[in-house]
Amino acid sequence: MGCREAHISFAAVRIAMAARVGRTGTPPMKGVGAMRPLDWIHPFLPSTLRGKLLLVSLAVVVLPIALTGYLLEREGRQALVQEKSEKLFGLTRLLDAHLGPGFDPLLAEMGIAAGDRGAAIQTLSARLTPFTDMIAGANPGVGVGYYSKALNAIITYGPSRDYSATVGTSIPPEHPGWHVLESGKQALESGRQVRGFILNAMLPIVRDGTVIGYIWANEFSDDVERQAAAMDRAVLTVSLAGILLGLALTQVLARGVGRDIRQIIDGLLRMRNDLGDAIRPPPGEFGAIAVEVNAMARALLDARSLTENILHSIADGVIAVDWAGQVTALNPAAEAMIGVTATEVIGKPYESLFKPDARFSSPLLDTLKTGRPHVGVTLEFPGGKQTLHLTVSSSVLRDSHGDAIGAVVVLRDLSEQQRLRTQIMRADRLAALGELVAGLAHEVRNPLTSIRGFMQFLESSDDVTEWQRYAPLIIRQVDSLNHLVTELLEFGRPRPPAIRPVQLNDLIREVSLLAGRKSNARIALQLAPDLPLVEADGEALKQVMLNLIINAIQATSETGGITIATTAAAVQDRREAVVTVADDGEGIAPENLDKVFDPFFSTKPNGTGLGLAMAHRIVDSHHGTITISSTPHSGTTVTLRIPVVHSQTVEA
Repeated sequence: MGCREAHISFAAVRIAMAARVGRTGTPPMKGVGAMRPLDWIHPFLPSTLRGKLLLVSLAVVVLPIALTGYLLEREGRQALVQEKSEKLFGLTRLLDAHLGPGFDPLLAEMGIAAGDRGAAIQTLSARLTPFTDMIAGANPGVGVGYYSKALNAIITYGPSRDYSATVGTSIPPEHPGWHVLESGKQALESGRQVRGFILNAMLPIVRDGTVIGYIWANEFSDDVERQAAAMDRAVLTVSLAGILLGLALTQVLARGVGRDIRQIIDGLLRMRNDLGDAIRPPPGEFGAIAVEVNAMARALLDARSLTENILHSIADGVIAVDWAGQVTALNPAAEAMIGVTATEVIGKPYESLFKPDARFSSPLLDTLKTGRPHVGVTLEFPGGKQTLHLTVSSSVLRDSHGDAIGAVVVLRDLSEQQRLRTQIMRADRLAALGELVAGLAHEVRNPLTSIRGFMQFLESSDDVTEWQRYAPLIIRQVDSLNHLVTELLEFGRPRPPAIRPVQLNDLIREVSLLAGRKSNARIALQLAPDLPLVEADGEALKQVMLNLIINAIQATSETGGITIATTAAAVQDRREAVVTVADDGEGIAPENLDKVFDPFFSTKPNGTGLGLAMAHRIVDSHHGTITISSTPHSGTTVTLRIPVVHSQTVEA
């Protein structure tokens, strides 16, 4: 059976079995897929589409909105603190600009000695307090002031009506102002300080490269937190509104999707019993899905009808089994071939089709066991009523997911082909016999004609000299007949070969040495040193090589050349020893190439035409091949291929 027919049959049975499973609701016995890494999460997921859509909405609506709200709140707080810090540092820079050249120049201008700490503090406070009160009054809730490093005292703290009592006091050792005085770098601190829990911006006062104090501007943390809380409430309100709106829209969408899907599911349930019952398409994309499902159902219905027609019409038998080895389907051709009916064997073991005592190695059961397909296996099938000569091909059946659900075998009855082959072989033998008889008659007629002519001449001659003259000629003709009969007997009744391991290189050296003594032609040997042994009859192969070398010598001139080469080759699942005999002689005409192995065909005047025919028979009996390629006036190459002995090699 051709590969295309086998594929059609296999596909047909797959559809038939799939349809049978669909009608009966019986799941396949094998082919369950392995658990995937995320399958453990499935029990925790909602079973309905509405629940899954709500879960998705949590992922695509609630989480992004909540994350966005959190990021807005955090960024808003940072922006608020940034805005406050920029404002406070702006006030400190105003105070720094108002201070002018520094504390000491102000004291000198007012005639106060720097060493008098109390007078210096009082004088500086009186000079700077109006400006700090103005700045504090323009920014409600903000406190500002100066601190002198030399006097180690607060010079002013506005608004003075609230913090004048702190003037002249020193900051404690743990106060962050000391870090500003020591490092000369501005700082923003949040925590409990002189005024309480504040956000405090501190700017060092640097004059002539020396830190002489620092200026601060601060604001209560409660005010900052109050503004941040108002912003948090706004962000939370917007986020909750977005989440609720997303959930509501998801619920509406899920309800509509669930309704459309329910309509499609109901239609699919009806199709399980009747593929012709189409689904009523809902609006939108689900309607397009329903239209495509209806088209697929019609295609499946057509495919089922086509499958049944194929299975009923093909001449080859098709039998399908499940994983338990029970027959699930067979076509009429298989019924007629084996002599059973489908109702008798469906559901029964495949072995019930054999004779009870038959020792039968079934390709189908081997495929069922190992999963290995078989193609074109010729065997004797022990049917219950008669033994059939069949060619079988078996394969694993798989469902649409690629899971194995059984096996199928395609049977082709070879009985008629065998009968025709027997007739053809008989006709070929008769034709060969006719050619053999014709050739033999031609070869025998010439010597007999010569002998008859000599005897007719000598019949009327009493001269002993004449008898002595023609007697050797008659004897040579009789010897020619005897040689012909001997070769014919060798060709027609070959002795059983004595098979043993043979090293072809040694055999070729021996034969070429013997044949080379009869000619001046140059014989060159190109023998592979690692040529493996062959399983052969050494004496028979010597006869083959001797015939080939003699033919090559006769085809070349006295100064011609003959090359004999050996090599090893791998062909499919076996290794072969390859021998080539090439000459540069006159070659063989193209119209004679197909006849060189025929008995009694020869282009030599004195040839019997049995040498190459006998060589072909010997090589064929060794399961080898012999081929000839030739170009007129350019030479001839004969190639032998003989199987080796289990891939062994010896040194030549």
